[in-house]
Amino acid sequence: MILSNNAILAAIDRGALTIEPLAGRDPSASPFNTSAVDLRLGTEILIPNADQPVALDLRRAGISSFLHQHSSKRVISDDQPYTLRKGTFVLGNTMEKVNFPLLTEQQCYSARVEGKSSLARCGILVHFTAPTIHAGFRGTITLEMINFGGTDFLLYPGMFICQLIVEEVTGSLIGTPNQFSGQTRPAGVI
Repeated sequence: MILSNNAILAAIDRGALTIEPLAGRDPSASPFNTSAVDLRLGTEILIPNADQPVALDLRRAGISSFLHQHSSKRVISDDQPYTLRKGTFVLGNTMEKVNFPLLTEQQCYSARVEGKSSLARCGILVHFTAPTIHAGFRGTITLEMINFGGTDFLLYPGMFICQLIVEEVTGSLIGTPNQFSGQTRPAGVI
């Protein structure tokens, strides 16, 4: 079941999830929609090097380390946004840190990160095939962004870039390792 704006705030208030810093607490205003909360873009953009001398092999551990070593980092600001060129792929992360604790005495939650229709209409994709934020995850959310639009697009920190759809987890669960939990940078935990 997807949580409403009021239910998201109630879950935050009882410590069943956190979103920090939350851009507002009025469920009838931004950053809330009826069944989602909008998240903002952080200040770091990671541009994977297009001319990698090796093929990426995901059978080996260390995707975060690989991306960190084989990418360029840009820090963006209001005065210096990042120009996402047509056909270009970059990684970013949310300004907000989220936490979906594994709780035994109360309802647990997970979430999906989805794009915003206003960006999609400009041809901007903010995640590919990995929308799930698992119960037990904590950290910023990495965004896999690409510009499929007809013009360049400016990315600046603090812009509403995606929406978080929070869902109930039913049944008992057992925590599992997650290589990205605790991340604060687009490449993941380094």
